[in-house]
Amino acid sequence: MSRLRSLASDLLAGLTNAVVSVPSGMATAALTGVNPVYGLYATVVSPTVGGLFASSQLMQIATTGASALTAGQAIAAYPGDERGPALFLLVGMAGLFLIGLGLVRAGRFVRYVSYPVMTAFLSGVAAALLLDQTAQFAGYSSELSFTLGAFVDLLLSLNEVSWTTVAVGSIALALMIALARTPLANGASLVALVVPTVVAFWWRPDGVELVRDVSDIPTGLPPFAVPDLTLLTPNLVASAFALAIVIAVQGAGVSQAVRNPDGSRPDPSRDMFAQGLGNTAASFFHGMPTGASVGQSALNRQVGARSRFAMIFHGLGMLVIILVAAQLVGLVPMTVLAAILMVAAFQAIKFSALGSIWRIGGSARWAMTVTFLATLLTSVPMAVALGVVLTLVLFLLRAGEAVEVHGLQIDDDERVHMVERPDELRSHAVTVLDVDGSLYFAAARTLRERLPPARSAQGAAVVLRLRGNTDVGATFIEEISDYAQQLGANGGRLYLCGSTTKLALQIARSERVALLGDELVLVPAEEILGASLREAVRLADEWVRSQEDGA
Repeated sequence: MSRLRSLASDLLAGLTNAVVSVPSGMATAALTGVNPVYGLYATVVSPTVGGLFASSQLMQIATTGASALTAGQAIAAYPGDERGPALFLLVGMAGLFLIGLGLVRAGRFVRYVSYPVMTAFLSGVAAALLLDQTAQFAGYSSELSFTLGAFVDLLLSLNEVSWTTVAVGSIALALMIALARTPLANGASLVALVVPTVVAFWWRPDGVELVRDVSDIPTGLPPFAVPDLTLLTPNLVASAFALAIVIAVQGAGVSQAVRNPDGSRPDPSRDMFAQGLGNTAASFFHGMPTGASVGQSALNRQVGARSRFAMIFHGLGMLVIILVAAQLVGLVPMTVLAAILMVAAFQAIKFSALGSIWRIGGSARWAMTVTFLATLLTSVPMAVALGVVLTLVLFLLRAGEAVEVHGLQIDDDERVHMVERPDELRSHAVTVLDVDGSLYFAAARTLRERLPPARSAQGAAVVLRLRGNTDVGATFIEEISDYAQQLGANGGRLYLCGSTTKLALQIARSERVALLGDELVLVPAEEILGASLREAVRLADEWVRSQEDGA
């Protein structure tokens, strides 16, 4: 009985999402510049196939503004009759890339995309989507290809705007805004689709472009066709990879936001695989790109979905809608689809998060600003590439600087106190230092810069605590060997304590360390915290005293 109730809840959620997907699917297809029915076809195939394999049980795969905008930019250069076939090929390749990302467990790398870059990218895509649809909303066609330029062109050409088109679109806009905070909020986009369509049908105003004016609306099942490989170009392959990254990043965000009812943790890599299968299958049925939808996943949970069957019912419900009402789609004004996308895009801009990042300042502000502007001023694939590079650069810069050196002092009760790092070493005395941070690559050179100068004293012993570092690179070994050599040249010695057995062997195997002799002493870590530090300090004290006695 409980299983039947669960299926009933999933059926209701799936049918609700299918109804909501009608306007959003058509609108995103129009954004891509292809037949709006391709958005409906994609929503038949992708949720049905992807739902079988996704780890996020309440995730909803559907058309999204980010993927539609990316795809539209990728196929814009193709002639009108080749744009559809190029889209299907693009979707198929993006699906294969997503399958590959899933198989290599690429989901674990999403954590390395910084929050400012991720937030700015998703908000920038939403802002670009909003600006991109203003011309369609106004019934104006711009000759400029990039989003911000087309918007400025519209503002400079208001005398060419179709005000009847604006009037019809404004009905949809007003309905979505008015219903947003009412019990009808979940169905606002459907109401905003139907009401102005009926008004336009009875009013029949001049100059208002309908879906059927843009392209024919076929009836029946989604047609099967193998993607046309003759349209393959290096640029399309690069765009397919960028499209896969956009879908993967957005999908990873949805995976983390929508928890599974059974308490299991979603696997972003498996969800990439599932979205890849959905897109690959859709490419054979005239489908546009799809991905995890933030809005529809939230709606899915809100209306009571219990399992992955809600996603499967979503696709099957869309199939029923296509078979019953395909020709009615042709009566929808294009300005209505633009209005629906504009509202969705505005809601997707993370104003609060952007404001918070701006107030934090520093590198976070720069990362956010550069990524956001790149999304508006360049293509989405270029913005994706810039975002990835920017994330890596910020990570390397941060990792290279995130090294702190503190002074340590052991009192008579053997309690360890953290003190200010000394600027100079004391002659014939022990200086105890603690390292906090990574010791890889640039960080090793930063460490060397923050150590007291090795030649600032005679017969100095330095104890350097490495607890917490389980592995080091060749740069660290080179820098620390050079520091020990300089200490030795002034009659001093370096003690490295707290190193794991693996780390001690790694250091000892270095040819440079082997040449140092007694100038570098390794004191491995012990199970008792602080034991290796106290042992190193004891050895250093004994050595300093022996040097003084020998003198």
